[in-house]
Amino acid sequence: METIVVKSEQLNLPEKIAKKLKGKELEIIETKEGILLKPVESSVKSIRGLLKGSGISTELFMQLKQEEKELERKKEERLRWKT
Repeated sequence: METIVVKSEQLNLPEKIAKKLKGKELEIIETKEGILLKPVESSVKSIRGLLKGSGISTELFMQLKQEEKELERKKEERLRWKT
């Protein structure tokens, strides 16, 4: 299934929906049931407040994410050597 991202202004939508989505990007996702229009959330907005009350500082979170990325990179390298 293919996903396409477009500006809401590029589509001819009913006025009520168009006003809600004005200026937003939409994902157009083909599914078995039909076509799904889904607003694209910024990655920053989607994780806002994630650490609140968890006892993990932003610095520690960023360090853990860097370590996770490094492990993933090493894993990809190992897989490339196997093929």
